[in-house]
Amino acid sequence: MTFDPWWLTYPLLGAVVGFLAGLLGIGGGAIMVPVLSTLFLAQGFPSEQFVHMALGTSMATIMLTSVSSLRAHHAHGAVQWDIVRRIAPGILAGTFAGTFIASRLDTVPLAVFFACFMSFVAAQMLYNIKPKPSRELPGRFGMSAAGLFIGAVSALVAIGGGSLSVPFMAWCNVRMQHAIGTSAAIGFPIALAGTLGYLVNGWSQADAPPFTLGYIHLPALILVGLASVLTAPSGAAFAHRLPVPALKKAFAGMLILLVLKMLHGVFA
Repeated sequence: MTFDPWWLTYPLLGAVVGFLAGLLGIGGGAIMVPVLSTLFLAQGFPSEQFVHMALGTSMATIMLTSVSSLRAHHAHGAVQWDIVRRIAPGILAGTFAGTFIASRLDTVPLAVFFACFMSFVAAQMLYNIKPKPSRELPGRFGMSAAGLFIGAVSALVAIGGGSLSVPFMAWCNVRMQHAIGTSAAIGFPIALAGTLGYLVNGWSQADAPPFTLGYIHLPALILVGLASVLTAPSGAAFAHRLPVPALKKAFAGMLILLVLKMLHGVFA
């Protein structure tokens, strides 16, 4: 096994992702996808695969980090497991199907979709946009439809679903603390189905980079995942001491810059 000096960047990325996830409660994919896309492109990954590799690797990393987040919220009694059980089938189906859509999109439209969605997330942070509670949770069909939509979009942008599931539950009169905790629990089936989907869809790709399984780059998965798990508790601890609203606005600005850098690499 030949060591690649680029691998030294993965623990640094993981440390930043974990800390910000704990501090701001944001999904790691928002940072990982544009940064990994840039790193993979610099390493000479095939131009038609590097964005797909960034999405698949980010999703697999979220599968590791979501477990610790789920356990922490469950310990505080913030997970409404009845919601998880009702929405999970749609989540699993939507996320797995979404990976098939992503795998059939070319690099440019996939990157543009990611950029548009992340701009929406950044706007939510900048303007603190929150839906007004106006209704109750829907029935079985409505929950399945919501799960399909949240899962499919999550697969296309490699997020744990919080950017969609938290506003959805808040709109349905679920307390914000429970919406966040339940979203953390929903993140695991999203990551599980997404990882499996990107594994299956990338399995037969020609000219795959070394140390990959499907669309998952194993060195990045291991090193980013381990570092993020270690730094997430520190971020959560600082969340009670730092001006989080101001930091969210700063992060939104950074997110826009990362997306622009990613798009520059794609179109260049």
